[in-house]
Amino acid sequence: MNENTLNKTFDVKAFLKTLTQRPGIYKMLDERGEIIYIGKAKNLKNRVSSYFRTHSASPKQQAMVAKVASIEVMVTHTEGEALLLESQQIKRFKPRYNICLRDDKSYPYVFLSDHDFPQLTFHRGAKKRKGIYFGPYPSAGAVRETLKLLQKIFPVRQCDDSFYQHRTRPCLQYQIQRCTAPCTGLISKDDYQADVENTKLFLQGKGELVIDSLVQRMETASEQLAFEQAAVYRDQISRLRSVLERHFVLGEKGDVDIIACANNAGMACVQVFFIRKGQNLGSKTFFPKMAESHAAGDILQAFIAQYYLERQLPNELIVSHALPDTHLLAEVLSKQAQQTVTISTHVRGQRAKWLEMAASNAENFLSTRMADKQGIHERFLSLQEQLGLDEMPKRLECFDISHTQGEQTVASCVVYTLEGPLTAAYRRFNIEGITPGDDYAAIYQAVYRRFKRMKKGEHQAPDILLIDGGKGQVNEAQKALSELSVNSVMIVGVSKGPDRKAGMEKIILPELSEPLDITPGASCLLLIQHIRDEAHRFAITGHRGRRAKAKKRSILEDIPGLGPKRRQILLKQFGGLQGVAKAGVDALNSVDGISRQLAQKIYDSFHQ
Repeated sequence: MNENTLNKTFDVKAFLKTLTQRPGIYKMLDERGEIIYIGKAKNLKNRVSSYFRTHSASPKQQAMVAKVASIEVMVTHTEGEALLLESQQIKRFKPRYNICLRDDKSYPYVFLSDHDFPQLTFHRGAKKRKGIYFGPYPSAGAVRETLKLLQKIFPVRQCDDSFYQHRTRPCLQYQIQRCTAPCTGLISKDDYQADVENTKLFLQGKGELVIDSLVQRMETASEQLAFEQAAVYRDQISRLRSVLERHFVLGEKGDVDIIACANNAGMACVQVFFIRKGQNLGSKTFFPKMAESHAAGDILQAFIAQYYLERQLPNELIVSHALPDTHLLAEVLSKQAQQTVTISTHVRGQRAKWLEMAASNAENFLSTRMADKQGIHERFLSLQEQLGLDEMPKRLECFDISHTQGEQTVASCVVYTLEGPLTAAYRRFNIEGITPGDDYAAIYQAVYRRFKRMKKGEHQAPDILLIDGGKGQVNEAQKALSELSVNSVMIVGVSKGPDRKAGMEKIILPELSEPLDITPGASCLLLIQHIRDEAHRFAITGHRGRRAKAKKRSILEDIPGLGPKRRQILLKQFGGLQGVAKAGVDALNSVDGISRQLAQKIYDSFHQ
């Protein structure tokens, strides 16, 4: 980014005079050079000029424009290219004033491998393996549920190829009738292939064909007096019928996504139902990030452009609200999918019922989310009142320490805002160079390291710093902040109450000799307790991971001069670590590459 574009005094008139009328995207930047808004335009000059007409701009738009220090543009050939580029850039930079969809994992699939006895399994990521991919599914849970159902109906193996190739006898899945043990030759290739074909038809939405085939096989088996086999087919038909009734979408044969939006008070919820080959694969809920209120149609257009940018598209999208650029968006998505993608708003019959259900779900999820946000807001207000603050705090950080008898000490830092836990800002610190078990020194080191990075601009300063501990830990945190000349952060200690009972915590402030007297039942206590417990959980998780890693580490790795190759030679020569531990200096020295001095170091490591 050029420094000359970041002028604090932005000459709008001069900029607009030279601005092209071609299609493209524009980026608005603030004084720090951060992108605050990205938009697309059929005519860049007309669109950008509209922001600076004070008589027609809304108050929120005026507030955004007041922060603009420069504007960058990128010209495209068509408006469709601009729409696609806008979505890519919004997803990459996540500007404050755009409707931003949070990052989401790629779609999961059901995968059937290309093998003499194919494997049926879960897949996510690049499609590199040879085979057939069925989906996409809305979640990993939906894939696992499908695999579980299929295992009961058509017992196609779901084990890895390495496991399959090294079996000499059937595994537990065969014993519970979830596999036919092709690994040990207990089923012929033709019979196994029949189950594979039925699995393919079911996953392709052709369940009725599978049932017809099974009915014929059942009748044939009965005529041949093979009643046990006929009973197997009968059970398969019964299970398949129940599954199809649960997942079948009346009147749908193709691939359709049903998308509904609910918005209120600057928050929005988007609900998506996934229909593939006439089957309902489940639903997914999204809460796009917005800096201000937007119309439902604008939210849906931003969501669709970002969500389907790098994903497999269905033939049709059914949406709850009209979009500003329906035809343009459909054209761009069709080019991307290399097939016709239609966007429908007004639908009838069964489709209208599904759309109504999606809208109802979106409203329900949004009301639940808003109630939760309102509860958090009330707790922050209660915290302001109990601590006697002039303004309501907006960001809280809490530190906790975890170790086992002073070993593998880990400090955690969790962050809470009015939006709830900010997990992306969570941090752990491996504490080194202190006396084992010294929690005071651990708190000092963690707070010092955290706020040293804050002073470098790596993260935002909290309004309140919560410390899980008593007066001693609070004093150490205060000492760390004083050395860094950080004076704008309030420190609050959270000490466990009598018998360590929840709700009996003592709130400690550095300037008070006695714990703060907080009104019993104040909602801020629940907030403090929740944050403290989250910091405790995060610290314990980190400590356990570090301890497990330490257990896997060999004592040989800590010996200077003993590299991986020499360690491998030693272990082979003495038959393992125990053999090395029992060996004398002379025996160790006899190994090629191990000098007398190094042999002595190895011996001392095991015997001192």
